[in-house]
Amino acid sequence: MRPTDPTPPDRADASSGRLPRVWMWLSASAGVLAFTGSVLGLLQPVAIYGRERDLLFNEALAQDVVNGLLVSPLLVILACLARRGSMSSWLSLVGCLGFTAYNYSIYAFSIHFGPLFLVWTAVLGLSVFALAGTLASVVPEVTHLVGRTATRLTGWVLIVTSALFTLLWLSEIVPDLLAGAPSTSASTLNVPTNPVHVLDLAFFLPAVFTSGVLLIRGHVWGHATAVGSLAFLGLTTLPILVTPVVSYLRASPAEWSIMMPIGALSIALWVVFIRQLRSTRQPRNHSTEPVPALD
Repeated sequence: MRPTDPTPPDRADASSGRLPRVWMWLSASAGVLAFTGSVLGLLQPVAIYGRERDLLFNEALAQDVVNGLLVSPLLVILACLARRGSMSSWLSLVGCLGFTAYNYSIYAFSIHFGPLFLVWTAVLGLSVFALAGTLASVVPEVTHLVGRTATRLTGWVLIVTSALFTLLWLSEIVPDLLAGAPSTSASTLNVPTNPVHVLDLAFFLPAVFTSGVLLIRGHVWGHATAVGSLAFLGLTTLPILVTPVVSYLRASPAEWSIMMPIGALSIALWVVFIRQLRSTRQPRNHSTEPVPALD
């Protein structure tokens, strides 16, 4: 009679430097469905986005371009590489999943109900669960990085970027509230509230800010989230840069003025991303030291 190992396979994977199989499959499934939805959106834009205002129509197409050409394939590729033991892919996958959850929240809640509603909802659910599982499973794998990498620059970039976007959004929101007027940007998009403001101020900007603070303090959660936070911020700049191009091609007014500041920000974020990613490529030290408490 052969001895059996009582440890569940995914639990064993989580402590062996590999992304557990369940999170790989959820991430890859989100990528495949997102790719399908983006291709359909680009092929049949009027059927999918025909009831949206011109600006939201163009933004949705720009998002489909970024999703279809870059992020959806990355979800599949990074998930497979992380399953094979690539720490860089594992940490980057966190950012791609966060970006996908963020954008498919907007698709699901702000685009009119239509043919891709169930696809968008499925991608949202898959990416949220995959993000939670991927992030939780990577934390024990980065303890060897604590105190051994130069991270202050990355931490301050995350803090400053999140603070600047918070101030930018509040510069619109507060005057509208004080004037008793509808949200300026929401009115332009013809939606009740600006979903970017809601998601950024409630979830993603606080998460990025906290990641930066924890990284500077040398906390393991800072190391687990910093690469993903940079990837998330970098990816969010790409649809902004593509939107004026889509608007121009559709003979709509194009906001070319945003190209220089957002382009400069995008380059800076990707440079810091590469720097931080390189700092993770250190020999693993399977230490049994406890993870620092969040105090």
